Amino acid sequence: MPHILVIEDDPRIRGALTRALGARGHSISDSATALAGLQRALDDKPDLVLLDLGLPDLDGLELLRMLRAVSAVPVIVATARDDNADVIVALDAGADDYVTKPFNTDQLAARIAAVLRRGADRPGEAEPLAVGSLQVDLPARRVTLDGTEVDLSPKEFDLLAYLAARPGVVVSKRELLAQVWRMPYAGADKTVDVHLSWLRSKLGESAQRPGYLQTVRGVGIRLAAPQ
Repeated sequence: MPHILVIEDDPRIRGALTRALGARGHSISDSATALAGLQRALDDKPDLVLLDLGLPDLDGLELLRMLRAVSAVPVIVATARDDNADVIVALDAGADDYVTKPFNTDQLAARIAAVLRRGADRPGEAEPLAVGSLQVDLPARRVTLDGTEVDLSPKEFDLLAYLAARPGVVVSKRELLAQVWRMPYAGADKTVDVHLSWLRSKLGESAQRPGYLQTVRGVGIRLAAPQ
């Protein structure tokens, strides 16, 4: 029975979610504040966190960043904020999905099932992924290169982890945007390019002097040991 932690300050919404998700076979715990929710996430070790952003003691985005520093638990943001910039910031901070209020509970339940399924299907969860001297430890969300830890943002880690699970495979930017950011592809969107540039810099390489991140022109990007 998947355990879901609901962090939501509105008692009516919190109660409705608890009843609806409980009726669908989930075990539910809840919190009305950010800091209490963080403590419950650490103590209860839920399978998924459903997170509101408008919390009374701390903005939900700050809570998300704090949670990502200590846990890889899947997080779905459920909030009234519908601005595209808020969506991007939340996904960059480590959210796995983003839904806006008011939402249909059937749709929310389907999104929860999809996120949980992705987590269950993630390859190599127990053992670090290794490509050359680059190692990606998924449970610890830790990356080392030649034995030295690389400091990555949550979304930089997610991007690298997705590529590391497919070593040598060319992955399109469309796929990366859909699978890592959970966003529809738009030709003018530079999100993937910007994050790849940041990631290259932290790995000590560049588009002109590639190492692990190798561009295949007109097709996509692959992660492979340098030649």
